[in-house]
Amino acid sequence: MSLQLVWSNEQNDFEISESLISLLETILQKAGEAEGILEGEVDLMFVDDEQIHVLNREYRGIDRPTDVLSFSMVESLDEELDIVYEVEDESELAEITDVLGDIIISIPTAKRQSEEYGHSIERELGFLFVHGFLHLLGYDHQDKESEAEMMSKQEAVLAQVGLTR
Repeated sequence: MSLQLVWSNEQNDFEISESLISLLETILQKAGEAEGILEGEVDLMFVDDEQIHVLNREYRGIDRPTDVLSFSMVESLDEELDIVYEVEDESELAEITDVLGDIIISIPTAKRQSEEYGHSIERELGFLFVHGFLHLLGYDHQDKESEAEMMSKQEAVLAQVGLTR
């Protein structure tokens, strides 16, 4: 198995092109190489502000839309519920455990942010995607040091694919 991107589109505000998906697949490979992650699956969903607002409220207790959410299958946090898988065949369990997690991106928020920052929607989506991927691996930005580390990693990956500011 290699590092795979599985995606779905649950919004109608922006057309998700094959070239965008190809770019995100390249970003995933570069970010994975940088972190030593060469196998696994990342599930990406594009949604609207209403959908991400519901998820943000339900899972984070924050009652507003956000740009990106990540739900890691790698981390094991005390407050997370244990997930019990019922499988008939042990090979099915191997497929389940290869999932690194889910990344959910709000297209309307990404569009607004790209305009605010004065760069392309592709750069903003690339930034949000690699940001979400790093969260799947356990990175966070709760203080200035960890935020600087994440920002540096994000910008390094984006530079490799030509998405500089």
